[in-house]
Amino acid sequence: MMRASAIPILAGLAAATVPPVAAQDLSVGLKSEATSIDPQYHSLSTNNQVLQTIFEPLTSQNAVQELEPLLATSWEATDDTTWRFELRDDVTFHDGTPFTANDVIYTFCRVPMVQNSPSSFTLYMSSITSMTAEDDHTLIMETAEPNPLLPTDIVVLPILSAKALGGGDDITFAPNGECEGMGDVPQSPAFNDPEIAVGTGPYTFESWNRGNSLTLARYDDYWDGTPDWETVTLRPITSDGPRVASLLAGDVDMIENPPIQDVPRIEGEGFKVVSSLSNRIIYLHMFQDPEAEAPGISSPNGENPLLDPRVREAISLSINREAIAERIMGGYAEPAGELLPPPMFGTSGRDVDPYDPERAKELLAEAGYEDGFTVTLGAPNDRYINDEQIAQAIAQMLAQIGVTVNVDAMTASQFFSRRNNQDFPLWLAGWGAASGEMSSPLRSLVASWNPEAGLGTTNPGRYSNSEVDGLIVEAMATLDDAERESLLQEAETIALDEYGIIPLHYEVTVWAMAPELSYEPRRDQYTLVSEIKPAE
Repeated sequence: MMRASAIPILAGLAAATVPPVAAQDLSVGLKSEATSIDPQYHSLSTNNQVLQTIFEPLTSQNAVQELEPLLATSWEATDDTTWRFELRDDVTFHDGTPFTANDVIYTFCRVPMVQNSPSSFTLYMSSITSMTAEDDHTLIMETAEPNPLLPTDIVVLPILSAKALGGGDDITFAPNGECEGMGDVPQSPAFNDPEIAVGTGPYTFESWNRGNSLTLARYDDYWDGTPDWETVTLRPITSDGPRVASLLAGDVDMIENPPIQDVPRIEGEGFKVVSSLSNRIIYLHMFQDPEAEAPGISSPNGENPLLDPRVREAISLSINREAIAERIMGGYAEPAGELLPPPMFGTSGRDVDPYDPERAKELLAEAGYEDGFTVTLGAPNDRYINDEQIAQAIAQMLAQIGVTVNVDAMTASQFFSRRNNQDFPLWLAGWGAASGEMSSPLRSLVASWNPEAGLGTTNPGRYSNSEVDGLIVEAMATLDDAERESLLQEAETIALDEYGIIPLHYEVTVWAMAPELSYEPRRDQYTLVSEIKPAE
């Protein structure tokens, strides 16, 4: 049973024993540090959660990933390929200049001009063919094909100040980055200067001491009221023990991702703990390319057993997801039957695969592997909650049906590089749906590998089904919500029936903080400074 979701828990010592939060200052201990102040440099949750406090997009998502207005007050599809956005007329950038449609056009023009991006934002604007300003606060976007997710895609594109970055007053949009009126576009290192890193958010960028702290200051003229904190200090504390110790000592007021085994101690010392089911699916993926030799597999017949759906099903049935959730995750996980937790958009309520090792053995025998085989399981050891322990537990479970598993666990940067190079026949990883709906994992994890079309970009196992691909593509061009959801449900059902990917569990995300604070846990796992409030 998962622990209570989104409910603050206070246990143990009286709150008075906890060091009080300074009246106007807030300090937060983060698990990872942002890699840049440029909000268009690296599409990474660690960056996005920090920089969306300084810069703001046109649209936003609340704690349960429902789409909401932000710098745009409203939007509508005027036909299948045209969107009209009405923009706020009471917003100023941190340098005092008014926010207009020209700033939006500058922002979208700059995305493909960013050099050396480790993970480009071009994916989120790839469908846009034209942007024009009807007036300062009305923007028209046109797409090559119908794109029902355009308002959701642009959540991750915070708006920059054209004036602060040297742009002109009448920028002409071109989707290939050859826009007119852009001036000399600053590259990412320039954003270390607060006069360049100018946004519309509730806090301004003050300074960044890489590896130590990033300091923000209240923007008194913020359009949505006075922010709660005069100064905010974000401290990267990548090791779990020191991050917890910093909270307990009062050096920081809040931390993200405390180790679940430390939660009872944190609560016992009078701190508040909140948690929520996230959209992050932890899954197993497998090498399924019939045209290539699978690495890291030894089988009696010399073939790749993972090409047989009966073997893939046997692997799924051999995994005791309830045991993983309870014993390894301490209740901070929920067994998964889909790629997103129901009832999120596109889910069907599919049952979790049962733990049935006897049926798994039968399936292996039917496939000709009654004596099992040997396989390497790749996994990170520092990216997901208890990732290496989960991999080791899966190895033990597979051993019970005769499959020998050698776990190869490593730091996340090494793991993702090797996974993308197809070094593993079987691997454990996770996926968080930025859009909050089913097209996100389907497009990336199970669509056939086609990076030019933005499909299958995280499918190094090369699972491929043309029917699934067709349903995904059709869904992405369907404006009617009910019809699009039905298409996504059908695509996911086919992929899961074939065991093209194996869902394991959804992570439950945890935050710990001084009792004087409150925070609504977010399904996207973001720690947003603007949403950390004094407790009422």
